[in-house]
Amino acid sequence: MDIVSMVDPALLMPLILFVAGALAGFVDSIVGGGGLISVPAMLLTNLPPSVALGSNKLSSVFGALTASITYARSGMVEWPLVKKLMPITFIGSLLGTLLVISIPPLYLKPIIIVLLISVLLFVLFKKDWGTVTTYVGASKKKLILLALGALIIGFYDGFVGPGTGTFLIFMFIYAGFNFLYSSGNAKLLNFTSNLGFLLLFLGLGHVDYVLGLSAGAGQIIGATLGSRLAIKKGVGLVRFVFIATTVSMLCKLTYDYIVTHW
Repeated sequence: MDIVSMVDPALLMPLILFVAGALAGFVDSIVGGGGLISVPAMLLTNLPPSVALGSNKLSSVFGALTASITYARSGMVEWPLVKKLMPITFIGSLLGTLLVISIPPLYLKPIIIVLLISVLLFVLFKKDWGTVTTYVGASKKKLILLALGALIIGFYDGFVGPGTGTFLIFMFIYAGFNFLYSSGNAKLLNFTSNLGFLLLFLGLGHVDYVLGLSAGAGQIIGATLGSRLAIKKGVGLVRFVFIATTVSMLCKLTYDYIVTHW
């Protein structure tokens, strides 16, 4: 008798989601991209797609909040800047979520693929980019650009989702932060955008609490381990995981697009 057959069927799926949540939380706490693991796992439950997405966001909120607290306690968050951007990200997420309820984002994958390739090439060829923090405050022009970026990426997370953490980290590196600080700042904005999405889906009743919280418990553990490892190992690890996750995301999105359209 194998181990799977010995597990109560009512507990098997929550257990699978707990493990998937832990893996997703670990990766997501370092550079984002945990949805590559958590969303397919949630879809295995055969929940309606909207409920699967809502339940996944419930678990993601726990992971993002846990990672945010860990980074913040280690001083890896630029609070004066992030506090200004969080409400803007929240509004963007609400707008994106409201739109996705009405219009499925079927035709955006080619645009996402191109954007991710651009980010990846930039990081690969600018090897010194994001290695040190040069941020000494945001000028009015830079603050406007960051606010616009927070609004767009928040909207993107509510409307589509994949790559949100990657784009947020890239935005903060542009602002002058190294990879580690960028990851800490990004997690707070990612938590904010996840919360906006979740609140609307909770209102619509598109959340399975048992499965969402099962994955959320795993997310807490994974996010704690991942963020602590990132802080301990520093910029080099975050940059490596950033590149590896972006490549994985590109492969997944490209494969999905080809299968869907050919």
